[in-house]
Amino acid sequence: MFSFFKGNSISTHELQEKLASKVEVIDVREKTEFSSGHIPGAKNIPLGKITSYTKKGSDPVYVICQSGMRSRQAVKKLKNKGIEAINVKGGMSAWRGEVRGGKL
Repeated sequence: MFSFFKGNSISTHELQEKLASKVEVIDVREKTEFSSGHIPGAKNIPLGKITSYTKKGSDPVYVICQSGMRSRQAVKKLKNKGIEAINVKGGMSAWRGEVRGGKL
């Protein structure tokens, strides 16, 4: 039985449009994955450490991983902490924008 994700999510294309307004992006992949290529300005906080994240302000944070699975888990954990978090569907596998730190 599939469990559908209940919560906010956006496409990588929608995230790319939002980057012009300096939104906060958290990449929950492991450090080695992040180093191989990430969205410019993204913060690397691996999924296993996401509960230590604290946010100032009420603006949402956009969460990305490689495919969208770990980011969904991270969004759930952040929402349990009262943080507005939005999952980026498709993750870095679907990202077609600028990449820093390597090539995907």
